Amino acid sequence: MFINLPEKVKFIIERLAQYGFDAYAVGGCVRDSILNKKPNDWDICTDALPKQTKAVFSECRQIDSGIKHGTIAVIIDDDIFEITTYRIDGEYSDNRHPDKVTFTNLLESDLARRDFTVNSMAYNDKNGLIDPFGGLKDLQNKLIKCVGIPDTRFNEDALRIMRALRFASGFNFLIDTDTQKSIFKNKNLLKNIAVERINAEFTKLLVSTSASRIIQDYRDVIAVFIPEISVMFDYDQHTMHHNLDLWRHSLKAMSIAPQTPLLRMTMLLHDIGKPYTCTTDADGNRHFRGHAKQSAAIAERILKRLRYSSDFINTCVLLIFWHDIPLNGSKKQLRRLLSKIGDENMRLLFKVQLSDKNAQSDYMHAEKLEILQEAVRAFEDIIEENECFSLKDLAVNGNDLIKVGVKQGKEVGKILNMLLNEVIDEKLKNEKDALLEKVKSYIKQNAEV
Repeated sequence: MFINLPEKVKFIIERLAQYGFDAYAVGGCVRDSILNKKPNDWDICTDALPKQTKAVFSECRQIDSGIKHGTIAVIIDDDIFEITTYRIDGEYSDNRHPDKVTFTNLLESDLARRDFTVNSMAYNDKNGLIDPFGGLKDLQNKLIKCVGIPDTRFNEDALRIMRALRFASGFNFLIDTDTQKSIFKNKNLLKNIAVERINAEFTKLLVSTSASRIIQDYRDVIAVFIPEISVMFDYDQHTMHHNLDLWRHSLKAMSIAPQTPLLRMTMLLHDIGKPYTCTTDADGNRHFRGHAKQSAAIAERILKRLRYSSDFINTCVLLIFWHDIPLNGSKKQLRRLLSKIGDENMRLLFKVQLSDKNAQSDYMHAEKLEILQEAVRAFEDIIEENECFSLKDLAVNGNDLIKVGVKQGKEVGKILNMLLNEVIDEKLKNEKDALLEKVKSYIKQNAEV
């Protein structure tokens, strides 16, 4: 097995060898290289102690923030490379970090403490691939498997549960049977992990290749930190518009959506409020009036708990709130909606509605798509023709109103919004003279009253 190491990585390994130390590229960079993927970064492990590593690279800029755990970051031409001493981890009392680490001169002992076999390989040009736990075979078999005893690995660091799901999804791999059993057995350990770390791994999972398969197969694991999704499991919608249960519909819509965290999260949660708004008619058909509003409220609670950014939360909640609006393709309707959500969110909403409709049954499917396309065409015309749909597009502003006699204060905003609504409804042209005449007429009428 040959891996084409970058020149700077070769330099680091060879430089350490010149001083009598072993050194290898290790972990994800080796895995990705074997898979013909470009590594995000290159980590290096060595039997040199941190102080010895610092001395070997004394002419380079260094960052010592990880020195407690044996890591020295060496900066070469503005590129940062982490060099870590072989180590053995101590007890993990918090299910996340070792209480202490012990340095060792044995590479295999260092590889034995790592999470999965595919991440427990090391390489240098002199000795080739070092693979004591069968990582190469598991890569070839497309398998995520813990190093050693899975229960031990997950009790050391429960975030590894999420990493297993993320790797399996990202690489379109399966998870080894024993590792899978341990994930379900130990899933509640995720409650001990900071939500920010859960957030980071789950967000990567959402946008990965096989997200819907992994989230479906491990839904009980996801429900540990998003328990609200459980209400969707196996929930029969009893409507001609859907041939999938609520959970599978949501996953299908999610998988159809573009691979961005915002749109994937929106589609996962867009219908989560349906069970709380369900009514059944005389024919046994279910209806979910108001479910978009309920879904938006539930999604907001979930996203706040998981510490997503305010912008992410606000946009996701907005898209869920409006996802079910029945667009009719008219410019008047679109201008009114644009006045509420803006053109960028409108573009996102079209993607949301397309994903949603393509995850529904064949019932009226072609008609639904045609109406959506009409709405898209009408939207494009509005943008191309610079039609007015917001206060900033009005041909007058607050100063113009004050000049013709409107008193400063709330009345200015009230009249501007009145003018905007009449322009949107095509009752008034967006021309300065016409708008000011309307304002003068309004002032006169109110003065007479």
